[in-house]
Amino acid sequence: MGGLSQVETSGAPAAIGPYSQAVRVGEWLFVSGQIPLDPLSGVLVEGDISMQTERVLENIGAILAAAGAGFGDVVKSTLYLLDMADFVAVNGVYGRYFRAPYPARATLGVAALPKGARVEMEVIAWLAHGSAE
Repeated sequence: MGGLSQVETSGAPAAIGPYSQAVRVGEWLFVSGQIPLDPLSGVLVEGDISMQTERVLENIGAILAAAGAGFGDVVKSTLYLLDMADFVAVNGVYGRYFRAPYPARATLGVAALPKGARVEMEVIAWLAHGSAE
């Protein structure tokens, strides 16, 4: 099955705590929750929920790419929203990154997110799939 290895890239924000951007175990990649931080400045991006969601997905895309994967390899995603009224806008951005067959997904409304973010997302990818979309 393979050992546990850390995946890191400068294309996504550095971890802001004692965790990895992603961990690979065999053919599985577990990407930590990403908030809309600019990877260069480490500052939360300004703008509406669509802009924040775009930054989250760009960060996730950079981490996936560092592991030799793409959005087509994602089998499960979890979205955390500060306001469930943002669901439609978030879903619109999300739909530009993922194609059928879509990953399984859960969306949760939460009371707060790190650094005042309005959205956070984590994903699990199957690296044996072989689609670096």
